[in-house]
Amino acid sequence: MKTKIININEIYIAEIQSDKVEINNVQDALDIFGNCVYQGISKIILHEKNIVPELFDLKTGIAGEVFQKCSNYRVQLAIVGDFSKFKSKSLHDFIYESNKHHQINFVSSTDEAIEKLVKY
Repeated sequence: MKTKIININEIYIAEIQSDKVEINNVQDALDIFGNCVYQGISKIILHEKNIVPELFDLKTGIAGEVFQKCSNYRVQLAIVGDFSKFKSKSLHDFIYESNKHHQINFVSSTDEAIEKLVKY
């Protein structure tokens, strides 16, 4: 796993880059959030491919726990991926509502993630 630091007009964003799943459980997410916040970075980009698929099944409760950690650590998160492959109406409703409030953003590209994290 590599953390790429992006600086846009003194707004720092950490992009987590990896070829494998890095978030398998809540503790993995907490470790990433904690490491970024420790470095003074509270805006984080994750890629859907680096997150265990169970997070996107809201019935597991993993998403709720992970996203609660965002609130606790005051982390603004953008998750980059193709979410159309998930057929859950409740997930799509959650994505829609999350994107309206800007703490957790579901986007289709890294450029869109950066744009949202810099803007809000």
